[in-house]
Amino acid sequence: METLVWVVHVLTAVVLIGLVLLQHGKGADMGAAFGTGSAGSLFGSSGSANFLSRSTAVAATVFFVTSLTLTYLYSHVDQPQGVMDRVAPVAADQAAPSAPVGIPDDSKLREIPK
Repeated sequence: METLVWVVHVLTAVVLIGLVLLQHGKGADMGAAFGTGSAGSLFGSSGSANFLSRSTAVAATVFFVTSLTLTYLYSHVDQPQGVMDRVAPVAADQAAPSAPVGIPDDSKLREIPK
């Protein structure tokens, strides 16, 4: 289930980016409106939304729903809270070595002649 939500989420993000880049900005109309005689379209009714804007709204809704779904899925997983929670406990029968490995015992050292 989680993998399916991730795939839909990533594909929706790519589609949403593409749809936003394809749309014509409203700022370009304002610059062309003054001095060209098309100011009526600037202040007139905008009409119904076209295919790109409706598709963008649907993609944005799917993106937010998948985001909330992923948040819900990850908030209900029992994961370790810290680094020490991931360490396996040492059994009581496993005694620690008496001397660190590689350091010889003092009783076995011999005196070096000068």
